[in-house]
Amino acid sequence: MIATYHNHSTWSDGKDSVATLVDWAADHDVDEIGVSDHLVLRPDGTLPKWSLEPARVGDYIADVLAQRRADGPTVRLGLEVDWYPGHADLIRDGLDGLPLDYVLGSVHEIGPFVLDGSPASWDKLDAAGQDEMHRRYWIHMRSLAESGLFDIAAHIDLNKKFGHRPTIDLSAEIDAALDAIAAAGVIVELNTAGWHKPCGDAYPSIGLLEACCRRGIGVTLSADAHQSGHLLRDFDRGAARLADAGFTRLARFAGRQVTYDRIEQCIPEHESHE
Repeated sequence: MIATYHNHSTWSDGKDSVATLVDWAADHDVDEIGVSDHLVLRPDGTLPKWSLEPARVGDYIADVLAQRRADGPTVRLGLEVDWYPGHADLIRDGLDGLPLDYVLGSVHEIGPFVLDGSPASWDKLDAAGQDEMHRRYWIHMRSLAESGLFDIAAHIDLNKKFGHRPTIDLSAEIDAALDAIAAAGVIVELNTAGWHKPCGDAYPSIGLLEACCRRGIGVTLSADAHQSGHLLRDFDRGAARLADAGFTRLARFAGRQVTYDRIEQCIPEHESHE
C-alpha cells in the first residue's frame, strides 16, 4: 500500500489545494494520502507566515474530510505542530477533540531563532553559537517525545538543513532524544526533502536511522511535499535507505493508531520528480 503522510496544502505553506493533492494521488495510484498542514501555537500568541490560522482549524478539517471519496485514495487527516518546551498544555488544548489520524511534531524554532528559515541566520553565529543551537535542538527533540503529544517526530535532524554541522560531540544529547522517542512509541520519518536542500541529505542521516532501528523505533516514508508533484518524490531512494538501515516495515496511521506494512509493498512503480 502506497501511503504518504507529511504533505502541505494552501492552508499553510503549500502551493496546491487539498483537492489538487488528492486528485494527483488518485492519478498516481496512491492508496493513502495524509494532509498535515502546519499549526503553530506559539506561547506568545504570534503566528508565523507558514502556519494555518488556529481559528480556521475547523475549516481546514472540513476541507480535508470533504475529499474522502469512495473511488479515491484514503484521505488521512493530520497536522504538523511545532513543539515549545514547557508549553505542553497550550498545545494539548489546541489539539483536544480534533478527529486527527496523526500528529507530526516538529522543532523549527529555538527561542527567537528559526532553524530552517535562512542560512544567513546560521552564518551570523560563531562556531560556539552554532554548536549551542545544535545542542539545544536535540534537547528540544527529547522533550518533544516526552510530551506524549505527537505520533511522528518530523525531520529529526532538520538542524543540518543549511549544511551547518556541530563541531562538538553531541552523542549524549542525540542518544537521550532517541531513547525518549523509543520509550514514547513515537515514529520517526525518512523525509526525502533533505536531498533537495543545501545539506544534500535526507532527514535523518543513515547513521541516525540505524540508531533508530537498533532501538526498535518505527518509521514512515515522507516527501514533505509542498506541491502535488512532490508527493512521492524520491520514495524509491528513501526505501533503499530504510532497507540499508535495517528497516523492513513502514508505519501506517488511522485514528492515531499505528499499523505496519512491509516496505516492498509501499513503493510506487513510477515516481514523479517534478
